[in-house]
Amino acid sequence: LAVAGCVAQAEGDSILKRSPHIDIILGPQTIHKLPELVARAHRNFSTQIEANFPVESKFDFLIPRIEGKFSAFLTIQEGCDKFCTFCVVPYTRGAEYSRPASKILNEAEIYAKSGVKEITLLGQNVNAYHGESPSDNKSWSLANLAYAIAKIDGIERIRYTTSHPRDVTKDLINAHKNIPELMPHIHLPVQSGSDRILKLMNRGYTSKDYLTIIDKLRNAKPDIALSSDFIVGYPSETKEDFNKTIKLIEEIQYAQSFSFKYSSRPGTPSSYNKNSVSDDVKSERLQELQSLLRKQQNEFNKKFVGESLKVLITEKRNKNEQITGRSPYLQSVNLKSSDKHIGKIMEVKINKVMNNSLAGHLS
Repeated sequence: LAVAGCVAQAEGDSILKRSPHIDIILGPQTIHKLPELVARAHRNFSTQIEANFPVESKFDFLIPRIEGKFSAFLTIQEGCDKFCTFCVVPYTRGAEYSRPASKILNEAEIYAKSGVKEITLLGQNVNAYHGESPSDNKSWSLANLAYAIAKIDGIERIRYTTSHPRDVTKDLINAHKNIPELMPHIHLPVQSGSDRILKLMNRGYTSKDYLTIIDKLRNAKPDIALSSDFIVGYPSETKEDFNKTIKLIEEIQYAQSFSFKYSSRPGTPSSYNKNSVSDDVKSERLQELQSLLRKQQNEFNKKFVGESLKVLITEKRNKNEQITGRSPYLQSVNLKSSDKHIGKIMEVKINKVMNNSLAGHLS
């Protein structure tokens, strides 16, 4: 706690030392940051006292995750340094840590040789990736990694999740423009359209900043599909705050999204905020928000009726001799055909929109 106090003092807050020992009083600007300060102090202190000891990689015992033999998940990063006030990840997963690029590329090559055609790069804050380069002591970005994986024979599709708006860099935007294997889809959680709520959440951007990022992505890749996360009923959220979220959604037009009622996580700064929103209000707002998002998803999917999409066929379904796969935009696509197409990327003409999927036939 004393070390946390020093961190707080370094950040400009007022601290009164009550004794030469560890008792301290944190000022009003710091008390809500206490969990973050303690976590940071623990990391700094641990780093200092363990500097001369070997560090065991937290990824050494990863079990390869292959979905349906032709699609694989590859963890490249773990942890988060953002300290959003509603999130436990920085405390449970620790600081951002990125795997060396060489280990990731080796694993991707193994997947490719086993028949995997699509790799999804995973991380709690995946676009903050800054792993060691294979050839020198410099670090690679997520964009560098995407370019390298795209060169691996057999890998035809690359995805990544989950991203943070603060880490959408120019080179990542250009990667979407220049790498055919990088799928035209990005999951970019915004959480709220209200700048006041975003500040309380400690997200580090405004709604205008977010819209600017979306504009840059769409200028680089006009057909890119967008998905997001939304939290309704964050402590002290007003009807005006909520309406700003609705306005943002209407302006952006999402392909699909996830939305949740705010739920307090013990120990997070927001859990100490007593300005709670009633569950009835949360439910009402969530219903309105989800209705709009479902409408946008349906409108996005309707654009493809009569069009052909390249679908990676991943598995056979037991129902009516169907096979299923994913479009470049992460839509599930169902069709009746032989299972000999499983593992292949096929041209599928879309003829119907379902609730959460598309239906079609081979072109």
